Amino acid sequence: MTQLRFLTAGESHGPKLTAILEGVVAGLPVSAAAIDRELARRQVAYGAGGRMKIERDEVSISAGVVAGHTTGAPIALEVLNRDYKSWAEKDIPPMTVPRPGHADLTGALKYGYRDLRLALERASARETTMRVAAGAVCKAYLAQFGVTVGGYVVSIGDVAAELPADLTYAKRFARAEGNDVRCPDGAAAERMRGLIRDTMQAKDTLGGVFEVVALGVPPGLGSHVHFDRKLDAQLAAALISIQAIKGVEIGPAFANARRRGTEVHDEITVDKAGDLHRSSNRAGGLEGGVSTGEPIVLRAAMKPISTTLKPLQSVDLATGEPTPTRYERSDFTAVPRAVVIGEAMVAWVLADALLQKLGGDSLAEQLPRFAALPRNRLADAPMDNRPWRFAYDTKRND
Repeated sequence: MTQLRFLTAGESHGPKLTAILEGVVAGLPVSAAAIDRELARRQVAYGAGGRMKIERDEVSISAGVVAGHTTGAPIALEVLNRDYKSWAEKDIPPMTVPRPGHADLTGALKYGYRDLRLALERASARETTMRVAAGAVCKAYLAQFGVTVGGYVVSIGDVAAELPADLTYAKRFARAEGNDVRCPDGAAAERMRGLIRDTMQAKDTLGGVFEVVALGVPPGLGSHVHFDRKLDAQLAAALISIQAIKGVEIGPAFANARRRGTEVHDEITVDKAGDLHRSSNRAGGLEGGVSTGEPIVLRAAMKPISTTLKPLQSVDLATGEPTPTRYERSDFTAVPRAVVIGEAMVAWVLADALLQKLGGDSLAEQLPRFAALPRNRLADAPMDNRPWRFAYDTKRND
């Protein structure tokens, strides 16, 4: 059973958004200011729509954190929707023309909605506000053990960043925060801005690819013995749950698929001190569903935003007549903002895995347990080096 879980509630244009985060140990320092910094990162990006000019996301912590520290009880987080006042007590025009690529039609067919806006309101990426809020708490927890999670844009449309191998992940994170497309390659960032600007003028939208990387993750998180405990499966599922994400790879997975095994697998070496090392990290920090101790590198592909100023062909479900789509306020590209959401989801999965590994109810209990975890050392993987047999206590039915 998952130890750390969260639920979000709220509609895009409802009065507020809510998250309940359950399973955080007692004694973790948590502040609204730190969560607000993550919420602000989610709002800032070139190509964002008009909604982000309205909202000023600030979290209210109404349970589970007392005097700046977690109590071990469920944590309640709330963010008000400023735009709600424009919709409250107002007759909403019917929405009967589904937009291709959205949950409009699928939501109506599944839940029997009589108006498509009911699907839009919950399927909207506005919901990810609370994922980022919950993820900020998870980041604070991971930081206690020296684990950091960061991200950056790799490409938008057909413009790709050049990321040399000697550009450390820490530098990539820092440089990405220095521009409004969240790309660590400054020259590529300018080309991305130009492409976004041209796309806005063309009344179209753009997708792209971003990376999320976790540093300082110890070996041994996850499991190879159950499919649902495999850490790579959990991380991939968390990322692909983000709106508009259609693909996830671990390390350079698709490039690896075109190579031979001897060109892909990370060779293991040992130094004089008995420490084990990987000669590369093409596995992306995960082998057999378990963390290796190397950086965990994840890449997510985001499709272009489905809401376009230029109409697409659809059908008016109320009349049955072919009808072009009607524009709903949206981003022109959400890739830079999706980086922050991806970080939050990865932080949640890793925090859950670490909580399960360490056990206990308080941070004070867990810190010494973390220090005692096995590492990539010969001493932590002792071998008997003698023959043995499979010996099961079974009865044969002849």
